[in-house]
Formats: sequence, C-alpha cells, structure tokens
Amino acid sequence: MKLIVAGATGFVGRELIRQSLSHPKITSVVALGRSRAEAPETLPASADASKLKAVVIQDYEVYPEEVKKAFSGADACIWTVAITPSRSKTYDFEEVKRICQTSATTGLRAMHEAGLATPFRFIYMSGAAAERDPGKTPNFMPEYSLMRGETENQLLAIGKELGGIEVAAVKPGLITATGDLRRLAIGFMVRVTTGIPTINVTDLVAAMLDQVVNGFEKEPLMPEDLIRIADRVSKAT
Repeated sequence: MKLIVAGATGFVGRELIRQSLSHPKITSVVALGRSRAEAPETLPASADASKLKAVVIQDYEVYPEEVKKAFSGADACIWTVAITPSRSKTYDFEEVKRICQTSATTGLRAMHEAGLATPFRFIYMSGAAAERDPGKTPNFMPEYSLMRGETENQLLAIGKELGGIEVAAVKPGLITATGDLRRLAIGFMVRVTTGIPTINVTDLVAAMLDQVVNGFEKEPLMPEDLIRIADRVSKAT
C-alpha cells in the first residue's frame, strides 16, 4: 500500500510516519508537509526508513506537477492538516476555514488528478464536536464546529462525485500523549465536563492505519469507535 500522510510534520503526522514505517502492509509513505519530514531517530527493528518519501509543499492549495507525480498510484491518504480549536482563536476565521476546509478539498481533487488506485481511501481527521447539520447550533465553538462538519460533508460529496474514492471522517476527542502532563490534564477535564473520551496519539494512529489498510468499518468514526479499533489492533499484535 502507498500511503499519503498530509501534515506529516505535525503532532499526529509524526506518529503516523513512525508507525507506517513499521507496518508490514504499507510499502511506501509520501510525507507531505510545508517542511521536510524525516524518519524518527529511533525506530523499531521492524521499521524500514527507505519507505519514506518526503514531499515539501509551499501551499496546500497549490500542487505542482512534481507533487502530483509523487501522489500517483496512491492507495490512501490520512489528512491531518488543520488549525486546532484552541489555536483558531488567534487567527482570522477565514484563514482557519482556508486551512481546515479549502486545503483538504483542494488536496483531494489534486490527488485524484494524479491518478490513484481504486478504491482510494481518504481519512479526514476532524473532531468529536464537528457538526454536519447546519440547522443545529453546537455547544462548543459553534462557528468552528459547523465549519469542520461542513468540510466533512464537502469531502464526502467529492468522493461520490469523482468515484472510486472512499471518504471517512475520524472524529477523536482530545488527543493525549504519554508523558505529556499538560495534555493529560486537559484531557481529564474534557472527559469530566463533556463525557467525550480522550485517546492517546499512538492509539489514534493505530486505528487510522487499520482503517485505511483494511477498509472503513463505518463513517464517521467516533471517539468510542477509535478506542475500540485501537484495542483490537493492540490485542492482535
């Protein structure tokens, strides 16, 4: 399998690279980012760093031919490019929308133009609070949550329009990391106040890789689905 990781130098993207290089069914990893992605310094013995192809892009809305060439024949993409809810407060909303929404829809179309395997599986990493129904008013950051839900709708529609593309939104709660006490503390508060479970980044990535490799169990994939899939993957290894 040839996998594109969009946002490869981010928090989740780096873990995607680390696990992908050890995954026996993933033979090639296109690490797409605004800076060059590198293989982690410490990798398990099962990892193969030669799978990694770093592709630097200046703008996620502009895809030169050499970038499209790197996409050619890909089987799947996991799209992690976004501005998080907390960071979004420091940006103009149109810029947040451009990065969270326009870059994803443009990126999917650019991949299709490159020529892909069929079926091509596309994961859009969204969030548990994203709301697809424009008639509803979410409790959490309504404008942001509706925009993320609208993006999910647009990507699903593009997948149907282009054909041969399976799209699924992954909607985790707060993502934690082992040893990151700040994330763990915030995650505990989120879980207590909202009831939405947190997920460790290693488990989230394991679940997403399982889904692009083996097919989507359902759409969307909610926090409890991701935790369940990650647990199954852990027990199988």
